Amino acid sequence: MATQPIVQQGTLNRVRASVVIPSFPQLNVLASYMSNSFVSAKPQGDFAELIETATGGVPSPEPFVKMLITVGLLRTQNRGEIWQEQAEVGSYIGDVVVHSDTSAFLQRTYYDCIIQKIDPEAYDGRNPENRLTIIGIYRINNSLWNLV
Repeated sequence: MATQPIVQQGTLNRVRASVVIPSFPQLNVLASYMSNSFVSAKPQGDFAELIETATGGVPSPEPFVKMLITVGLLRTQNRGEIWQEQAEVGSYIGDVVVHSDTSAFLQRTYYDCIIQKIDPEAYDGRNPENRLTIIGIYRINNSLWNLV
């Protein structure tokens, strides 16, 4: 009689999540500077398209996709103000490296990033978050460049 295999499910570590900006280290955001929404990175398009034909489909992989990176900065610390000052000087920040909340998921680098917006949320004494939105390029389907 076969038994169900026991597979270790792993562990999430909230304080591992971070955002690193190599060209502007003063903008680096560790978990201690984040609200409980931490950081997320979401693609803003498809990695590939399947173009219909008369009898099937033709795959058309994308060489990149825009990534929307959101960070919940604590307004109660000066990191949010440092980001605001950077946006006033220049919104282009170059490469951004995002570390996830688990060592099983590798860090990802996004290129040509800009500060899209900083939303201070409500000044109602109940929400300490400044919502930082960064947008950049995630290079995918790298095998496309292997020309035959």
